[in-house]
Amino acid sequence: RHVADFQLSIASVIENSSSDCLAQDLHLQAEQLAERLKCDSVVTEISAGPGTVNFTINRELLAKTVLQQVWKDGSEYGVKSELFSTVPRQKAVIEFSSPNIAKKFHIGHLRSTIVGNFIANLKVALGHEVVRINYLGDWGMQFGLLGVGFQSFGNKEKLKSSPLQHLFEVYVQINKAAEDENTKKLAKDFFRKLEEHDEQTLSIWRQFRDLSIEEYIRIYKRLGVHFDEYSGESFYQEKAQEVLKMLEDKGLLQKTIKGTGIVDLSEKKDLSTVSTVMRSDGTSLYITRQFLIISFRDLAAAIDRMNKHSWDTMIYVTDKSQSNHFQHLFRILKLMGYDWAERCQHVSFGLVQGMKTRRGEVIFLEDVLNEVRSRMLQNMTSTKTTKEVQDPVETAEKVGLAALIIQDFRGLLSSDYQFSWDRALQSRGDTGVFLQYTHARLHSLEQMHGNAELTDVNVTCLQEPDAISVLQHLLRYDEVLYRSSQDLQPKHIVSYLLTLGHLAAVAHKSLPVKGSAPDVAQARLCLFQAARSVLANGMKLLGITPVTQM
Repeated sequence: RHVADFQLSIASVIENSSSDCLAQDLHLQAEQLAERLKCDSVVTEISAGPGTVNFTINRELLAKTVLQQVWKDGSEYGVKSELFSTVPRQKAVIEFSSPNIAKKFHIGHLRSTIVGNFIANLKVALGHEVVRINYLGDWGMQFGLLGVGFQSFGNKEKLKSSPLQHLFEVYVQINKAAEDENTKKLAKDFFRKLEEHDEQTLSIWRQFRDLSIEEYIRIYKRLGVHFDEYSGESFYQEKAQEVLKMLEDKGLLQKTIKGTGIVDLSEKKDLSTVSTVMRSDGTSLYITRQFLIISFRDLAAAIDRMNKHSWDTMIYVTDKSQSNHFQHLFRILKLMGYDWAERCQHVSFGLVQGMKTRRGEVIFLEDVLNEVRSRMLQNMTSTKTTKEVQDPVETAEKVGLAALIIQDFRGLLSSDYQFSWDRALQSRGDTGVFLQYTHARLHSLEQMHGNAELTDVNVTCLQEPDAISVLQHLLRYDEVLYRSSQDLQPKHIVSYLLTLGHLAAVAHKSLPVKGSAPDVAQARLCLFQAARSVLANGMKLLGITPVTQM
């Protein structure tokens, strides 16, 4: 079936096209316009469809232009499109991942990590400057408990060898005793000393933080993620006091009868929307980002980042339960006179149900990575073709991660979804495993037949419908990048890559390289090379490392 390359919707060019413009009128106008337009050396066919005019491009020109562009632009293919020519280069600060030290790294943190990484990758690819920030939960009353817990149950060796797990275990143990009055008092004392900068207490806390970050860096590396800055609530104790003073000076802080500090966010100033910012005992709220509580630290952090980085846009990536928190945060900043609050953005995502490892619920990010690796390794070992992979463990990890990421990115980020290992790790259908498999197959084709040189490609050999389908799809890559850059949703790129994978798989079957005449073989090889190149580019944007064998 012949599919046109470009389509013009008549409704979009008629001046007074209202919804009551009848379908047959539009069809008639499409036919009239199609008749008046002439073909030339670029456009070989013009036809009318239901309310559209369809254009078919000279097939040889299509093949030549697309292949040359992919070959010339390489990893920048699609990004150099004129679609982006008017987009100003900007500086973006992206805060993502942000786990709490000594607490679970739950699936929400994992989503935040891969979504934030995708947004950062996309921005960098489009030529923007990006600062990746991990804002750790590294302060607050829980460190009082943790300090006391460590004195009772801590082990320095374990802290050095596996800090995240050990601190979590200590925290769980001390929490069992947290109701005990004596423990409460000791925890309060420990935290008070921290706030007063007692050197001995601070050095224990610093060890918790530094060793945790070291281990995080190692685990993030397995995910292919890095940060430019490990920030945290602890950075903003003093600055939080300055924010309190600013709120008071601007008359924005009001006290309720109970003595709680609030900021009135209502339009009519009738307290119909308020945000609690201070406890009645005068302490800044440590339990940040839960209920509608804004901590001075979050305000201080936003202001500090503007001073430090003078960004054009700042993006927070967290789950959708925190939407109100960010709306309030941005509104308070605006009330404080910071107009740049309008350039802050909250990218929210839905909840994932049902992600468990064989050992039970997910507590650490490493549990997920180990699980996905071992399940994938098992799948690979049970299929016949896996014997010759050089580093099966490494490959299993990369393929498994692709499976996780594609399952997560297929729908709208704001949708909740039910996680399934079996569905994610299927080798057929719309999965990350399928993408990796397709990439590896196309790569081995190049290994077997060598690289095609674009200069000696005879494009008349690429006229089969399956070849044309791949070329048409490659032509659309920049549009997909543009859509994702507008709404920061990875699903456009995911569905594009899955379709590219399926089209390439069909062409791989119907257009053999082996046994074809030399110029046909060269042309086909060049087509498959272009498909593999774009597939790899798109996968890398999503945070996937393409494998070359599996």
